[in-house]
Amino acid sequence: MTNPIYEALFAPLADSARPFLTLADGSGISAAGFHDQIARFGHALRACGLEPGDRVAVQASKSPQVLALYGAAMATGIVFLPLNTAYTSDELEYFVSDCGARLLLVDPGRIDALAPLAERLGIVLESLGPDGSFDAMAVDQSTAITPTPRNGDDLAALLYTSGTTGRSKGAMLSQNNLLSNAETLVDLWQFTEKDVLLHALPIFHTHGLFVASNVILRAGAQMIFLPKFDLDQVFGMLDQATTMMGVPTFYTRLLGDPRLSRDTVSHMRLFISGSAPLLAETHAQWNDRTGHAILERYGMTETNMLTSNPYAGARRPGTVGMPLPGVSLRIADPDTGAELPQGATGMIEVKGPNVFQGYWQMPEKTAAEFRADGYFMTGDLGMIDDQGYVNIVGRAKDLIISGGYNVYPKEVELALDDMPGVLESAVIGLPHPDFGEAVVAVIVPTGEGPDTAQILQQLAETLARYKQPKAFIMLPELPRNTMGKVQKAELRKTYAAYFKETAA
Repeated sequence: MTNPIYEALFAPLADSARPFLTLADGSGISAAGFHDQIARFGHALRACGLEPGDRVAVQASKSPQVLALYGAAMATGIVFLPLNTAYTSDELEYFVSDCGARLLLVDPGRIDALAPLAERLGIVLESLGPDGSFDAMAVDQSTAITPTPRNGDDLAALLYTSGTTGRSKGAMLSQNNLLSNAETLVDLWQFTEKDVLLHALPIFHTHGLFVASNVILRAGAQMIFLPKFDLDQVFGMLDQATTMMGVPTFYTRLLGDPRLSRDTVSHMRLFISGSAPLLAETHAQWNDRTGHAILERYGMTETNMLTSNPYAGARRPGTVGMPLPGVSLRIADPDTGAELPQGATGMIEVKGPNVFQGYWQMPEKTAAEFRADGYFMTGDLGMIDDQGYVNIVGRAKDLIISGGYNVYPKEVELALDDMPGVLESAVIGLPHPDFGEAVVAVIVPTGEGPDTAQILQQLAETLARYKQPKAFIMLPELPRNTMGKVQKAELRKTYAAYFKETAA
C-alpha cells in the first residue's frame, strides 16, 4: 500500500453506489458521493498550500463535511487535529499554536470572532459546513484524487490529552496505530457490510472518530449519522440500525425513557459502551429491560482501544474485558515497573501496534511515560481477575471522566482559586447516574463565601461546559496528609453517595 489508511478505509468508497451515511433528516449520502467530497476536500487542502506532514485543525459542528475532511487529510498525508467544539477561544489558541497548524477550519458563524486569533498566529482561517468558505473552495475541484504516498509509521493525527498538572499534550497517532486498531475491532466485534451503526457520538475524539467511524469504514458498513444524542432522533431511527456505540450517559437516558423495551431493540445486534466507567447497576438494568448485555471496552487517547469484553462470551459488569489480540497488557508496580501477580492491583501498562508514537514536541515527557522495555504506563490502576478480565479500580492521576469527556482537576482548581470568596479548592469526580462521574468543587470559603452562580457565570467564559462543576461542597479546611498534600481519595470516599442523597 502506498497510503495504508486511505487505501483500506476510504478508497473502497469510490465508485460504489451503496448507501454510506443516513442523516437526521432522513437524507442519505452514497459511498461514491462521500468519496467525491473527500477528493474535492483533498484538492482544497492542497490549494490552501498544505503539504504532507502539515497540520489542519478543525473545530466545527459534527457533519459529513468534518468526516470527509478527515478522509481528505488521510489521502493527502496531512495531519488531522480535531478539537472539542466546547473549547473556548483561549483553549483553542493553545492547541493551534502548539501544533503549528497551517489551517484552522471552524463553523461559519465563528469566522469573525476567531479572525484576530488567526491573524495573531499567522494561520489560514476558513469555515467548514453548509455555506462554508472551504466548501465553496472545494466545489469545483476534481472528484478524482491520487493519494499522497505514506507509510504506516507516518503521523496521521494529533489528539490532545493532558495530566492533572502541566500543559496539554498532543498524542501522535500513526497510520498503523489507527488502522491496526480498526482491523482488530472489526474482527473482534464481528462487523460486516450488513451492519448499520447508530452514530450519535461527537467526532473530535477517539471514540466517535477512530473507533466508531474507522470500524464502519473498514467493514464497508453504514452509519446513521446524528449530530448529537437526542432521544427522539435515536428512537426515530433505531429501527434502521443493527449496532450502537455510546457513552454511559446514552444508556442511562435511554433507560429513563418509557419507549425503551425489548421490542424496540429486538432487531439490534450489539450495544457497546466506553469513554467512561459503566456502572454495574446500569449494565444490569439494561439487561433486564432489553435482554441485551452491553459490551464494555477500555481505551484511551494514546492507545486507541486496549481491552474488550467478548462478543461471544460473558460480558461481565464492572470489568472492561480482556486485552485485544495483539495487545500486551500487564499490571505492574507503579514505582518499579515489576509485573505483579494476577489479582494484585497496580499500574495498567500496555504495548502493541495501537500504542501512540509519543507526545508532540515533548521527548522528555514521552520518555517518562514508557518503560525501558517499551510498555506505556497508562496512569490507570487496575487488576486482572481470576477469569482474565481487566478491572479498573482507580486513576493514578485523579482524572475525571464526565459524560465521556476528560476533565483535569488542576485546570478547574486554578480557575476557582482566583474567584472572590474562595480560599482554596479541590476538584474531584463523584459517581453520577447520568454522566458516570460529575465534576464537584470542594471549596474552603473566605468571608461570606463565594457566590456559586457568579462562579459558574465566570467559568463559562474560560472553560468548556463539561469542565464546570455540577455541585459545590463547602468545608472549613481540606483534608491533608502529613506532607500537606490534599487527600482527594478521602474526599471521594466521604461524598461517594452525594448525588444519590441529593436526588432522594
